[in-house]
Amino acid sequence: MTITSGKKGEKIDRLAELAAVRDDERGVSLWQEAFRRLRRNPAAIVGAAILAVFVLVAVVGPFFVPYGPTDAIGIREGVVKSGQGLIPGSSGEHWLGFDHQGRDVFSRMIVGARQTLLVGVVSTLIGLAVGALIGGVAGAAAGLGGRWGRWIDTTLMRFVDMLLAMPSLLLAVSIAALLGASLTTVMIAVGVVSVPVFARLLRGSMISQANSDYVLAATSLGVRRSRIALTHVVPNSLAPVIVQATLTLATAIIEAAALSFLGLGNPDSAVPEWGVMLADAQPYLGIRPALAVYPAVAIIITALGFTLLGEAMREALDPKLRK
Repeated sequence: MTITSGKKGEKIDRLAELAAVRDDERGVSLWQEAFRRLRRNPAAIVGAAILAVFVLVAVVGPFFVPYGPTDAIGIREGVVKSGQGLIPGSSGEHWLGFDHQGRDVFSRMIVGARQTLLVGVVSTLIGLAVGALIGGVAGAAAGLGGRWGRWIDTTLMRFVDMLLAMPSLLLAVSIAALLGASLTTVMIAVGVVSVPVFARLLRGSMISQANSDYVLAATSLGVRRSRIALTHVVPNSLAPVIVQATLTLATAIIEAAALSFLGLGNPDSAVPEWGVMLADAQPYLGIRPALAVYPAVAIIITALGFTLLGEAMREALDPKLRK
């Protein structure tokens, strides 16, 4: 008996030894492997660098601006003469010169970065929250809900299809016109535009995950479908949604600037925002076109940073490219 027990113990120990994975052979998670790829991707590095500078300027920059964004310094100093078409350019003290009201453009660009970041982030979060709620319910209903679930999924997706049928900018303009011009209106309008994208993306990802082996195993063990959906299917379906959120930030910044340019943003032009600055510069293109170039270039570069990082994340998380 003792000999038999000893042999069984040796077999178990040997099995454990063979099953053990050395530290250099351990697998890595999807996010760890994606991060490794991002570190080797030049586009991801450039995009992350642009976003790091943008966020740093937006968060810290307004505390160190040399002049107040609403101070008419140029008019007080007599270098900007209202109504006479005299708007001087950059100088040693005023790096980007003045605008038509004698305000320091550099200070307004720095402070405007915070408003632009706020609009982009809040509108994306609105679209992500509402879209994830609709897509999560539809995906869970379609994948795990049976006949009644398919009915719920069909109803929600037809509503999403109605939103997708409208051009995004036209939908945003319609919402902003109904709610009235304000910064909050821009956030809501741009957020609603992105709802269908997040909803359909999460729904499709959840339906794909619902056919996985781990869902079948959990169902066989008697785990409730609601628990399977919340604790297993949803977490495993979020990767493409997170990538899309990064790409949506770029679109949100551009669409918010477009609404501000059309006069549907913050009605107070004294509050710096890149879209408002771009709109204010239109009457003075013949006198000083740089007033429109500065915010336009800032919007383009920022959107480019989000796009580069988002595309790099999409490639890094693509299972087809995993070795």
